[in-house]
Amino acid sequence: MNHPDEYSQLIALVLAGSREACSELYERTIRDVYPTVHFLVREPNDTEDVVQEIYIQLYRSLGQFDVSRPFRPWLMGLTMRQIHAYRRKSWSHIRILKKAEQVEQAIEYDFSSKVVDKIFYQPLVASVDRLPYKLKQAVILHYLNEYSQEEISVILSIPLGTVKSRIHAALQKLRQKQKTNILVRGKVEDQHES
Repeated sequence: MNHPDEYSQLIALVLAGSREACSELYERTIRDVYPTVHFLVREPNDTEDVVQEIYIQLYRSLGQFDVSRPFRPWLMGLTMRQIHAYRRKSWSHIRILKKAEQVEQAIEYDFSSKVVDKIFYQPLVASVDRLPYKLKQAVILHYLNEYSQEEISVILSIPLGTVKSRIHAALQKLRQKQKTNILVRGKVEDQHES
């Protein structure tokens, strides 16, 4: 699914101005892009804005893409840069209120079942969501999007060792959280059995 030639013909058609190719490229990539943005941005309307900006940037910079390289990691790198840009912006109080009003009217594609299918365990989803952003980012790319550690290194423009450290630290935090839950649950159950 990540062969360099897989997208090269489609990219050539997009660059030639084919609207059908643009639609097909969007359809083939949105199922990777949207859940990643959804998990890292969390605000439905902001998610939509970030996804829209990703595709605007994709079509603007597609001419600079090296078709001899895998497309999906390149697209995820662009996605991560747009998420970082979103996180750097300071949102005013008025913008937040305006977005809150639009939430009621918005229709959003729900990828939650895909996420749960991949992760299988709702408390784990909540635990992943509480991880520090950099750790959550590595976990989502590795376990939700199934990128290799090497690909994550390229996507995030960080050393491979840093990727490994972040994944290891995230797993340690998740295991620690699981142990804490078991201990607390065990103590509560012991009290009820007495």
